Amino acid sequence: MKSKHFIPAALFIALLGLGSSEQVQAESNSANNKATVEFSNTDTEIDDIRDPENPDVSVDPGESPSTSGPLRIDFVPQLNFHVNAISNKDVSYPVNAQLFLDGKTEARGNFVQISDYRKSAKGWTLQLRQESQFSNFDTKNSVLNGAVLSFDKSWTNSVNKDTIASPLVSKEIIRLEHVGETYNLATAETGGGLGTWSISFGASAANPAELSSTLTPKNGKDGNPILDAVFNNQQVHENSAIRLSIPGKTEKDPVNYTTVLTWILAELP
Repeated sequence: MKSKHFIPAALFIALLGLGSSEQVQAESNSANNKATVEFSNTDTEIDDIRDPENPDVSVDPGESPSTSGPLRIDFVPQLNFHVNAISNKDVSYPVNAQLFLDGKTEARGNFVQISDYRKSAKGWTLQLRQESQFSNFDTKNSVLNGAVLSFDKSWTNSVNKDTIASPLVSKEIIRLEHVGETYNLATAETGGGLGTWSISFGASAANPAELSSTLTPKNGKDGNPILDAVFNNQQVHENSAIRLSIPGKTEKDPVNYTTVLTWILAELP
């Protein structure tokens, strides 16, 4: 599999000649010219982030790492599993769902946005790798041994879905059981995946695909909504499609543990 860095090749170029042979013979004082037309497999290039459930609508999900070029990653989710009580039982924690800064978009399943505006549908693969175990080296129990991230309920959406073949996603739960190993999340076969696509994990109850909702509003022990100050004090929602499972026997401290995820977008061979 090749890297995503590449030199695109121009295709679908047609030249249309102006005038006919009869006109050239009849007119001694004439000149020939050329006109060109180029065809694309996609509509106008999208250069912003779109609502994964309503891709005609632009949204503001906040800052995110991204790449550049005709084949690129536009957005990846910042996964936050909130504050949780220490437990000696096996526990699976749902991630916080994606919120938005535009003040009108409701919570959504966490999503990745991919754009492919190369001049041919060569195909691509989206992969994910966890670089290290959840850790905090400023505390006694510095590593969450046995903690496993999992991704479920994946689906795709795009403004191009009626004319361009959709990327393929796993119908099974993807568990990052081996730190440092690379896992496939989505694959656009040759001939598909052009344009801008979202790969979502979970969905809201209002999703147009009529998928089962994986989102639940999160309340505190007092019954009041838990609010996210980063997103203008909107209520936090849990998304059960992405989970962090931690064994009860794993020693934990009341601190923040983090890991690094690497999102990889690669051309097909």
